[in-house]
Amino acid sequence: MNFIKVTEQVEPFVALIELNRPKELNALNHELMGELHQALVQLDANEAVRVIILTGNEKAFAAGADVKQMADKTAIEMVMEDRFKTWDQIKNTKKPIIGAVSGFALGGGCELAMTCDMIVASETAKFGQPEVRIGTIPGAGGTQRMTYAIGKAKSMELILSGRFLTANEAQSYGLVNHVFPLETYLIEAIKLAKEIASYSPIAVQLAKEAINHTFETHLEEGLAFERKSFYLTFASNDQKEGMKAFIEKRTPSYTGK
Repeated sequence: MNFIKVTEQVEPFVALIELNRPKELNALNHELMGELHQALVQLDANEAVRVIILTGNEKAFAAGADVKQMADKTAIEMVMEDRFKTWDQIKNTKKPIIGAVSGFALGGGCELAMTCDMIVASETAKFGQPEVRIGTIPGAGGTQRMTYAIGKAKSMELILSGRFLTANEAQSYGLVNHVFPLETYLIEAIKLAKEIASYSPIAVQLAKEAINHTFETHLEEGLAFERKSFYLTFASNDQKEGMKAFIEKRTPSYTGK
């Protein structure tokens, strides 16, 4: 792999994926997205990994799509190319993904951050969907995920003006979970991942699936889905261990079974 770096055990049960096109500010080309797709498939199947962190570098999480790869494409070529099919693996990854964002997260980079389940940002982070400035619109979910996250009015302003959000603005809007100094944002993301990884991976994955189901259904259907997932945890050894440990006032030992 050339365009990403994977560290499978940055902490027990925690994997770190680093985007690695520093000269291009981690612009998302076909090759990088293909490698990211492959890495997520492998990590999702790896029982030694329970939580995944996705990050870039201090200057840029990802400054956008690689415009050079699509500037001269026709509409038909874009449809036939189906450049967003690799993004589906991010959405379909069962294990939680934490985006650790510093510097630019713009266009496709902002969309990539929003596909993560949580975002921990540095104070230098800037988020935005500036596609309108180059004569197009977001194409990897920006109009949809941004609106779900921060509402219609704010999304309209950001996407139609192409302006950027600071990390603190993004947090106040509900787009970002936490903002930390540049020196500690990745440490804090790893700390959050380590906490989540200490719990039953079965329960964590079912909870993630139930939360995501919220955006695909009505309340009553979502409640029924959540209830079924709750009952399903009682088929796991982890549920028995977790409740027994609680009663016995000790730390549980989860196995993912």
